[in-house]
Amino acid sequence: MAQSQVNQGENITSLSASLKTNHATQELLERDAKVYYHQTLSTPVFNAIQQVDGAYIVDGQGEKHLDLHGNGVHTIGYNNPKVLQAIQDAISNKLTFAPRRFTNEPAVALAEKLTSMAPKGLNRVLFCPGGSEAVEMATMLAKHHTGKWKTLSYYGTFHGAGFQSISIGADGHFREGLGPMMPGAIHLELPDYYRNPWGWTNQEAIDNEYIRQFELQVLNNPDIAALISEPIFYNSTVPTKYYWERIQEICREHGILLIFDEIYTAFGRTGKFFASEHFVTPDILVVGKGFGGGVLPYAGIIGKEELNTLHHRSIGHYTHEKNPLCAAVGKAVIDYVEEESLVSKTAELGLYMKAQLEEMQNEFQLIGNIEGLGLNIGVDLVKNRNTKERAKEEATELMKYCLSKNVSFKLIQGNILNLKPSLVITKNEIDYVLTTIRNGLSEITTKFN
Repeated sequence: MAQSQVNQGENITSLSASLKTNHATQELLERDAKVYYHQTLSTPVFNAIQQVDGAYIVDGQGEKHLDLHGNGVHTIGYNNPKVLQAIQDAISNKLTFAPRRFTNEPAVALAEKLTSMAPKGLNRVLFCPGGSEAVEMATMLAKHHTGKWKTLSYYGTFHGAGFQSISIGADGHFREGLGPMMPGAIHLELPDYYRNPWGWTNQEAIDNEYIRQFELQVLNNPDIAALISEPIFYNSTVPTKYYWERIQEICREHGILLIFDEIYTAFGRTGKFFASEHFVTPDILVVGKGFGGGVLPYAGIIGKEELNTLHHRSIGHYTHEKNPLCAAVGKAVIDYVEEESLVSKTAELGLYMKAQLEEMQNEFQLIGNIEGLGLNIGVDLVKNRNTKERAKEEATELMKYCLSKNVSFKLIQGNILNLKPSLVITKNEIDYVLTTIRNGLSEITTKFN
């Protein structure tokens, strides 16, 4: 669930100044600013939400926006009827909590369903309230099981807001000012085929150099318990299958567990039920965000049977570990994805959307690169295709334009359009998004030339 935080504060300030909010919304924003601790990425805010529904959010003025961000929770759409029914049933049955040392039917049914859908060999689970905690659980499991204490992960990524998760993620925005991080958290350069520091274009050569750096760290740090990474990176960069196969081989040679953070990509977003299915099966897979159906916070880990060795320890001692209400929602999410064939639908719509964006790339020099699988797409805007200088001002202007036309998304690294709609979005709605982006690019091209 990585995400660069660069320029987000500036984007919010710019958006706030350009949006027309009514008196009631403005009053609510002022009340919000007075009572919440301010932090760059969430306070102050620039608008209010009065309703969420399907692929849309409805703002304080009653305007419906296609939501291509959703913090990743909107996988099967907001207020999905199957999720709401699961909640109503749990409340009707008065099965809304289970104290520790008790189990319940929804929690076991969810575990069975999730492991039946997971890649072969992943058949044990633990659940928890959120993604940060799930990353913590996966990391602790790896350390206990291997008897080693170091971790490998990538610079600039985000894996949660807990102390260990921040240390693993290495996003300076969250680390600076906190003093020493978790000992043993080692970081690698994030693989990048478009902006690699050598200016190479040969994909295999790029892979091999990043793999060389990885192997060098492994050889010089014998106490590494796990590599923690998203299978597809936060900016929608898709590593090659060869890259992950070689990384996994090296991990196995040195007794290092491979942990995939699929908090953003699980449940169909990339055109497979899990993004790891495009590459290799990890030792531990982390899920979250969409797992709670856009209503409740819920997350978990799915791992191999041979990791079930910590009978003398607790790594997920959470109050709501087997919460039957959350479990009912999680199962409703998986059932809905399966029943509505959202995985194959997403693969098809993703190919269509990416192909249309690539046509747009031929039309607009601003589009330097397009990455992604399924409905998980990044559009990299550049001032110059040769220098690849990030077009941050232009990207902010495009975001403002699209928001004025009821299309909402966020920017990554200040210039990459991060397009992650709900999987219930329709082809007509995707066409509207594409038309809006095209019209916005036309305006911006005129303005900045």
